[in-house]
Amino acid sequence: MRYISSRDNALVKHLHALASSGRERRKHSQTLLDGAHLITAACNAGFTPDTLVVSESGMAGVEIAKLLERLQGVEQVALPDALFAHASPVDTPSGLLAVMQTPLPEPPARLDGTVLLLERVQDSGNLGTMLRTAAAAGVRCALLTEGCAQAWSPRVLRAGMGAHFALEIFERVEVGEMVSRFRGEVLATALGAESGSLFERDLRGPTMWLFGAEGAGLSEAALALASARVTIPMPGEVESLNVAAAAAICLFEQVRQVAAHDRTSISRQ
Repeated sequence: MRYISSRDNALVKHLHALASSGRERRKHSQTLLDGAHLITAACNAGFTPDTLVVSESGMAGVEIAKLLERLQGVEQVALPDALFAHASPVDTPSGLLAVMQTPLPEPPARLDGTVLLLERVQDSGNLGTMLRTAAAAGVRCALLTEGCAQAWSPRVLRAGMGAHFALEIFERVEVGEMVSRFRGEVLATALGAESGSLFERDLRGPTMWLFGAEGAGLSEAALALASARVTIPMPGEVESLNVAAAAAICLFEQVRQVAAHDRTSISRQ
């Protein structure tokens, strides 16, 4: 374990840059994982950190100690608590950080199953929550257009709570190109007379879900590529839902329909 106490140290400067700058994360193809839970999820999915950074107080934690023991082959660095807080990407540091290479895969030539496509979703909390919801609903593929928050930024990672490692995430995609690679229904969530009720639509087949930016929603170009538009019935006195809440309702309505169909099929056998 190497101990660093100077803010001028090159590694400390690099950690601070990764924590605070999307440009630096893209330049180095690296990101920061904050906390033992997230780092464990990455390791369990086959990812190995480049460096582990622990605070002085963090070394007393049982879960952190186990991870340090598990990853003895990885470079390990200790920082005083104040310096660790300076390097941390979050306001309440967990005591353990990992520097990790950012996956940069290319989307497959053909897309199938259930696919989540997000257009210009800029809020880190919303994006991380939507990825977490998608993983919980059994989705395996998430597509993010230009203008979305960085999927592998520390704040999105923290909101995703390990969901990134259960998904294939493709960034900076073009909506039309992704729709052309998909065989199935392409559903856009939108208000208006052209939209049908989510609960009246058959969602049991392959589906690409399109969700747009907070407030603005989907662009007209993206809406035009949808095979159908759906809306979530809202008997209450509100005009719209948070995009992450809307995505959760849609994805789990699909889960409900598939499960109900499977139960019916089994009962008939």
